[in-house]
Amino acid sequence: MLYFIVTTTACNLRCLYCGNDPKLIDEPIKPTYPIRKLRRFLSYDKNVIICFYGGEPLVNMDFIYEVMDEIDADRWILQTNGLLLDKLDIKYLRMFDTILVSIDGREKVTDYYRGRGVYRRVLANAKLIRDRGFKGDLVARMTVSGLSDIYLEITHLLSLKVFNHIHWQLDALWDLPPATRYSGIRGFKLWLSRKYNPGVSKLVKLWIEEMEVNGKVLGIAPFQGLAKIIFKGLKYTPPCEAGSNSLAISTSGRVYACPITQGDRRFLVGDLDGNPNLMVNKITISNPCLSCDIFRYCGGRCLYANKTMLWGRDGFNLVCDSVRHLVHEILRYKGVLEHLIRRRIIDEQELFYPSYNNSVEIIP
Repeated sequence: MLYFIVTTTACNLRCLYCGNDPKLIDEPIKPTYPIRKLRRFLSYDKNVIICFYGGEPLVNMDFIYEVMDEIDADRWILQTNGLLLDKLDIKYLRMFDTILVSIDGREKVTDYYRGRGVYRRVLANAKLIRDRGFKGDLVARMTVSGLSDIYLEITHLLSLKVFNHIHWQLDALWDLPPATRYSGIRGFKLWLSRKYNPGVSKLVKLWIEEMEVNGKVLGIAPFQGLAKIIFKGLKYTPPCEAGSNSLAISTSGRVYACPITQGDRRFLVGDLDGNPNLMVNKITISNPCLSCDIFRYCGGRCLYANKTMLWGRDGFNLVCDSVRHLVHEILRYKGVLEHLIRRRIIDEQELFYPSYNNSVEIIP
């Protein structure tokens, strides 16, 4: 099972689209439980995957080191804004299997949302950890919002040849009042139809052409993840496995179905005194997703969004329409993908990503 361990609710950035504020989270800023309690909790699981999460997890590096010294995990993952990667001890850096670094595409877009100079610092640190011996999967973790051009942001990141994979999440269904960064729901709808969906179509075409012409699978995680689902089926819902094969351990030792729900008691499933195997499937995807025609592909997309619907049903449906567009675009090329695999023009293992739940959220 995948366990998100929140090392701190604090962060060293104040991104425009982020709702993270330690003052608003009903959790301590740093962990208050002893490591022995965490070790006992995880001992119920024979296949432990740990992802450090925040806030910004590297703000509390000493706790990360303590966990990595004391816990026997199969794989280690880090989700970070990248600003402190140059401070991470080389010994622990090289232990990570996957590092997800937040960057939103081109410099002007990244710095607009995340702060002046962030783009250059993140890229410098991404290159630095390679020089220091990190050989794992380096993932660009994007947020796509109103200023973003999905085609330009993705192709820019691909051109850097720094990241193994790129994935993104829409800046949608989180803020109140709804869609403030799109001038309201109507603005969000226009942005989807005029900018985002056409950009996705253009990207899918590029992705397919690169495989057909050069036999190369571009590391665009949502496309690869959907291809994997289309050919192999969906094992857990939602695809990120929140609440079904993934749990989040907050700084107090409470356990939640998803890391973004830390402090929200509606998503509380237990604490470190319990057995994680008895905490799964307590909170699950419900309608309207279960009866949707693309549920077998998107799996409900997001547990939090499914349960809260902060933008109302109309806003929720707009995001669903964007997912439907993406699914249909990949399905259009199912025959092409089958041909490429059968003729061994592409490697099936390279296409079907990720090979395990490395915390990449497949469905934007």
